[in-house]
Amino acid sequence: MSGKEKSRTIDVLIEKLAELKEQRSVAGRDADERAERRDRINEQVHTLRDEVQNLRTKRDDLNEEIKKLKPQRSASASKIREKVAELRNTSQERKAILEDKPPRSYQSLKNELEDVDWKVQTTSHTLQEDKEMMAQVKQLETELSVYRKLEKASKKASELRGQLNVLRNEHESCHQKITSLAQGSQELHKSMLEKVEEAKKKKKEADDMHKHFLEARAKLDPLQDEITVVSVQLLQLRKGLQEAEQKHKKESEDSLRQTIEERAKEKLKRGEKLTWEEFQLLAEKGMTSQD
Repeated sequence: MSGKEKSRTIDVLIEKLAELKEQRSVAGRDADERAERRDRINEQVHTLRDEVQNLRTKRDDLNEEIKKLKPQRSASASKIREKVAELRNTSQERKAILEDKPPRSYQSLKNELEDVDWKVQTTSHTLQEDKEMMAQVKQLETELSVYRKLEKASKKASELRGQLNVLRNEHESCHQKITSLAQGSQELHKSMLEKVEEAKKKKKEADDMHKHFLEARAKLDPLQDEITVVSVQLLQLRKGLQEAEQKHKKESEDSLRQTIEERAKEKLKRGEKLTWEEFQLLAEKGMTSQD
């Protein structure tokens, strides 16, 4: 290959090398961009997973609180059933007592009892009269005891209703709290599942981007290999061209030296004066005197 052909080839290789390096630069930027996008998406995945864990913790805390409240609600429901049964029994007892209720009022019976007691204490009476009054007192006491039993049953029923209202309020409050906590737990669970699904989609997106990154990176190796091959070829051609130029230069210098030497020899034969360059050249060869 001539020097001109080598020079043209070098120019072509330089242009090709520049093009390959530009392609490598573009592929490298593409790979870096995909890696950055992959890393950003992975950060979003990590953030979503942290949010999922936070939501799960809050949901579990609510469920634990519900778990603690349920026995309280069950206990209050059991107490309500007991109080309802007790109130039912008391109502039945009161109903039974009402069947024995005297036709006269409590106050009327009480007034009559007080009158009889007063007569027993303040007046004289016969044995028969005494017996009759004692029988009357006993009868009055019996009838009044019905009112006392009725009052006791009514008071007990009223107390039971009050206790039942308190228990029902406590039960309703506990139930409402459980319902509210359960609703909050469901909402947290729903949000958690949404975050989980979003994290899955983002993870798939990150994996796809990593795949694209690897594909972009894979393009760099053959480009680098080709760049290496072209660089070696360019280096070899430049080295060959340099060696050819040096050889040509040496041949030119040798030819010139040969020409000067021949001319100096002729001048020396003719006895002509030599130039300093001619004299120095012949001196190097020991030919400053005529052979």
